[in-house]
Amino acid sequence: MDHRPGGAPPLTLFLTEPGRALAELGCYLAALPALPALPRGDGHPVLVLPGLLADDTSTSALRAVLRHLGYAVYGWRLGRNLGPTAECVDGLRACVSDLAHRHDRPVSLIGWSLGGIFAREQARATPGSVRQVITLASPFRLARPGQTRANRAFQRYSHLHVTHPALPLEHDDGPLPVPATSVYSRLDGIVAWESCLDTVGTRSENIAVLASHLGIGHHPAVVYAVADRLAQPEGSWTPFRAPSVLRPAFPHPDKSAAPIAA
Repeated sequence: MDHRPGGAPPLTLFLTEPGRALAELGCYLAALPALPALPRGDGHPVLVLPGLLADDTSTSALRAVLRHLGYAVYGWRLGRNLGPTAECVDGLRACVSDLAHRHDRPVSLIGWSLGGIFAREQARATPGSVRQVITLASPFRLARPGQTRANRAFQRYSHLHVTHPALPLEHDDGPLPVPATSVYSRLDGIVAWESCLDTVGTRSENIAVLASHLGIGHHPAVVYAVADRLAQPEGSWTPFRAPSVLRPAFPHPDKSAAPIAA
């Protein structure tokens, strides 16, 4: 289901988002018996950030798995994500600083959609407190409002925002100072999948999955990828490689794909 490059996802994908997300939740529940096969964690702190208009309830399934794997997992505890409000900007900065100090270790940040944009901004601001960043369907390379069907909802709360980043996002910002993994889907019905692509480098990668935008945070393939990325030893990073039995769940990324220019 291709769409015009640089435009919003097809209407059919957008309208089927809730149903597909619900089906993916069913797949998540069915896959829970396979939890023992996931890579175990080393106990380091992990902070999970929700998407636009969502709160910690939306990330509870992912956090439950990561907690079972041995991580010190936290929701952001800042209520609904209404965008870069003062509470969000100041609260997230304080939260990352507090967790890094409390555990005496850098924090892995996982951000869903808008939460991933915040996670990347935090990694640039305080790289010493961040171990790695994993984004889920996050349009951190958004070039124009027409690439997302969530722009109207975002703008509804713009009067509360204390920052108003210009588009394109992350224009000429260079790679993150920490390892970065972007999980994206060509079946995303909310944001253009191209806007979620990072420039592949020595510590940055893109992982393609077959998921909806609203269900990507609990899709079984995504849960596996997140667990695999978090399990890497601190200070060591290698690109993701799915085991042969799971490779059909991770379509080979289009090597010609690149972040969209403005």
